[in-house]
Amino acid sequence: MTVTEQPAVLTIAGSDSGGGAGIQADLKVFTANGCYGASVAVALTAQNTRGVQAVYASPPAFIEQQLRSVLDDIPIKAMKTGMLFDVSSICTVVQVLRSHYAKDPESIPPLVCDPVCVSTSGHNLLQPDAVNVLVSELLPLVFLFTPNKSEAEIILSSHGLEPSDIIDLEGMVEASQALLTLGPKNVLLKGGHLTTTYNEVLKFRAARPDVRMVSTNFDGENTEILQAAGYDTQDCEVVVDVLRTPQRVALFLHPRVDSTSTHGTGCTLSAAIASQLAHGKSVNDGTALAIEYTHTAIESAIPIGKGHSPLNHGHALIMRTIPKATPRDPYPFVRMLIQSTTQQWKAYVEHQFVQQMARGTLPLECLQHVTKQGALYLKYYGRAHGLLVAKSSSSAEIKAASNTIIDVLNEVSPSNTARARWGVTDVDIHLTPESTATTAYGAFLMDCGLRGDGMSVTMAAAACLIGYGEVGLWFKKEQSRPGTWVVVEGNPYAQWFEQWSGEQYQTAVKTGMDILETIAAEDSPSPARFEEWRTVWERCTELERGFWDMALQQS
Repeated sequence: MTVTEQPAVLTIAGSDSGGGAGIQADLKVFTANGCYGASVAVALTAQNTRGVQAVYASPPAFIEQQLRSVLDDIPIKAMKTGMLFDVSSICTVVQVLRSHYAKDPESIPPLVCDPVCVSTSGHNLLQPDAVNVLVSELLPLVFLFTPNKSEAEIILSSHGLEPSDIIDLEGMVEASQALLTLGPKNVLLKGGHLTTTYNEVLKFRAARPDVRMVSTNFDGENTEILQAAGYDTQDCEVVVDVLRTPQRVALFLHPRVDSTSTHGTGCTLSAAIASQLAHGKSVNDGTALAIEYTHTAIESAIPIGKGHSPLNHGHALIMRTIPKATPRDPYPFVRMLIQSTTQQWKAYVEHQFVQQMARGTLPLECLQHVTKQGALYLKYYGRAHGLLVAKSSSSAEIKAASNTIIDVLNEVSPSNTARARWGVTDVDIHLTPESTATTAYGAFLMDCGLRGDGMSVTMAAAACLIGYGEVGLWFKKEQSRPGTWVVVEGNPYAQWFEQWSGEQYQTAVKTGMDILETIAAEDSPSPARFEEWRTVWERCTELERGFWDMALQQS
């Protein structure tokens, strides 16, 4: 990393002798997010995971000396304030900032203000008379204000603003607007002290279409396969942070983690946002990245001390393109593949071909064409796995690929009578020329097998395996809805969906996803390698869609 890639960020806050919050945490966060950290100690604390035992305020003159020393020498790209403790500290900070940037007030770096009022253990970290001064003097300089529920209530109440008691998501949105009137350019109202569910947020969002929802940690459309495998967030408890800018409101969602490793969460989040702003990110993008970083820091924390443990600030220093699997997210690799190709994935698994099958309206000639072309495609599939056998390094891998070849041979053998009910004979298949879609798909499979390694072939097969499983579960879900459009009674194609959503096929899907996750975990890819895998997945998703496009052209 070169100097130009490591912007300097300044924290103006109190220390934490336990290392989990304050300037100690901020400096760790800056480093983990690719920044150079500088600090001004406003106060010293005797503190550990069980609480704050004492606070010693730095003399205002010394705060000024520290701040001028840093600003006169280091090109600060972003700043954050944490615990400012009392009136004199706040006034000193404001005075120095105004003085240093007096010639060009607009040149002041983006300032993130985390109004640390009370510690987790209940220790007062901001004197009561300092609240009004923080609002009147500091907030006009602030780019992003990041209070939590309790801090917002204290500030709103002291200024006679509503709602001074925040009890739900609607109250958070109203409070964020009230806080914006106090002077900061943007407000992030943190929701860690409020409990809601993903479904409740969706209901709120439906009533407020003007509100943007950012939920990268949650499954969206066409992810029934992830929910069935354990990644079900539909009714889980969530934390919602509300970002209010002059233009709009955005809700940032992430699953609530049952953890006691939360000491310094507010410091961590504000420091991470400041880091992203220093890198030139917008307030929306920077907040999203910082929330993801903080959430992972909680989820991956290792308990330290006898109280509320600190977060794992260094998790980002371990280069991991694909997150480690967790009980909440057992298939992070598959999730990333689907999320990185949402449009192509939706066009594939909600294709008109399968929708017409579910309605029972698909012309028979379309299914007959797919059946014949599918048999021709399976030969490519078997050949590709023959290449996989040659490239396998263990007996288990050779056996798995060989079993796939046997399954393909059984599927295309003359003894297979399953195709007869659709009026397709082995002679028909033998005499049928390959369509362009079949040749394109088969050629891509063979190319993956010839040029790539075993993972390339495995990736090429994954889109078909997982996609059909997704289709089966999606229609099973749609079938259960009142007034469903899915037709079962008298539908000649109903057994297809029953097969795809059935235990046997879903077990095969789970096995396939387990293989992908195991390979990704044991041989964690570089970003470039991951992009190779993702490109194979994307291309095969498009080829699967093309296969069904081809079929509909026969009607």
